[in-house]
Amino acid sequence: MNGNFATAKPSLPSHSFINKKVLCLQENNFTPYTPFRILLKYVLIFGTKYIAVALIMQKKLIVLAGPTAVGKTELAIDIALRYRTEILSADSRQFYRELNVGTAKPDTDMLSKVKHHFINNLSVHDEYNAGTYERDALICLQEIYENNDIAVLCGGSGLFIDAVCRGFDALPEKDENIRNTLNQRLKEQGLESVAEELKRIDPVYAGQADIKNPVRVIRALEVYYITGMPYSALRVRRVEPRFFSSIKICLYRERNELYQRIDSRMDTMLKNGLVEEAKSLLPYAHLNALQTVGYSEVFDYLNGKYDYNELVRLLKRNSRRYAKRQLTWFRKDPEYAWFHAEEREQIFKYLDEKI
Repeated sequence: MNGNFATAKPSLPSHSFINKKVLCLQENNFTPYTPFRILLKYVLIFGTKYIAVALIMQKKLIVLAGPTAVGKTELAIDIALRYRTEILSADSRQFYRELNVGTAKPDTDMLSKVKHHFINNLSVHDEYNAGTYERDALICLQEIYENNDIAVLCGGSGLFIDAVCRGFDALPEKDENIRNTLNQRLKEQGLESVAEELKRIDPVYAGQADIKNPVRVIRALEVYYITGMPYSALRVRRVEPRFFSSIKICLYRERNELYQRIDSRMDTMLKNGLVEEAKSLLPYAHLNALQTVGYSEVFDYLNGKYDYNELVRLLKRNSRRYAKRQLTWFRKDPEYAWFHAEEREQIFKYLDEKI
């Protein structure tokens, strides 16, 4: 880089097109942080030779993803401490303050070490989706980047991670009449029946999505009945411009090791009162936030569908299947660098080089 750039102080004329460019970044109430605003004016006025400077000064988002029970939480805290920054949770179940035993949230000691966002920030009665999370997470990142060049996004919900890093497709708002009709069919005919309909209407999405999740199935059918088009056809995955660059890491363990950790975690959750917690939530079992592995199985047990031994078997089996689906999602993204969860030094070295 030319050393004169650091000392030169060219005047920045108030060109209207510059103001328009800056204002275009303020959609949805996002205001570019001051260093970026200044740098943008340099690029717009003096040309693309300053793009290299923009890239160097760009903010970084460290994404730490992986399947359930792989060991993301502890590593994310160590990364945040190393770079003196904050963590955004991308585990959609940890948003809800009523869900504690079955969501493996960071404990009080962990939360005291590093500031976390999007943990216990919602009630199960709140309606929340990936699009809303995208908006809220970008606002949170903007605030973090006011004082830090780095932030950490940690979780296993691939849809929510993608919403932050790439943007979320513009889909139609929910239609209460259609959704109520579909939910009534779900109640009367069961999940398997409505999932089969989704397979017929949109085999592409059915092959990608978790069709054991009634929320995903109902939403895809709802979009089809509103628009007349398959959900997969509307998910164009257009990458939205961001004011940061992402460094993506996905953790893994050998299958037997991961499954043993999942089984052990489930035993611990049951010992710590998962059934009792689910019992307190049974009146709200119909809510979207509770249509999730770890709670739906317990609700069925409490409703007398099977005995305790079968409950334990299903909890472990469905959690292992969930981990498999998570890994399938992350493998489709070539931007991830894969590390064994115990390769901490290699991960830190990789991050230091990228940052």
